[in-house]
Amino acid sequence: MKKKLNCVLLVDDDADDNYFHQIVIDEMNITERIEVALDGVEALNFLKKENLTYPDIIFLDVNMPKMNGWEFMEAYKELRADQKVKVVVVMLSTSENPEDKKRAGQFSEIVGFSSKPLTEEMLNGILERNFLENKNEITNT
Repeated sequence: MKKKLNCVLLVDDDADDNYFHQIVIDEMNITERIEVALDGVEALNFLKKENLTYPDIIFLDVNMPKMNGWEFMEAYKELRADQKVKVVVVMLSTSENPEDKKRAGQFSEIVGFSSKPLTEEMLNGILERNFLENKNEITNT
């Protein structure tokens, strides 16, 4: 069996976006599981769990209640190294504000900033750029 990602974490308060993104990820069959957090607080609590198999990719919304994407990233930087090792963060937003894209570039942990919705083409690009060592091992059938 070809190797899959361990986990993808969707951090978004929009249930419709989460549902659609789960369908895209499921159809590509690239991960063992998908987790959903409705805001940055839930996402941080998830990442702080003991004995957790950490996500390989976090898809992060910008605008959320309780803790938005930027606040999450500030708190994320403070996590222990083992809680964020080899995690790829991609911001997905409906924002067309060029300042958001510029701000995303200020975080070394963020490898991409894209407009919603997540597409198969976008996901393939993320896998190719960030999981090259697994490129021939990750199944998407």
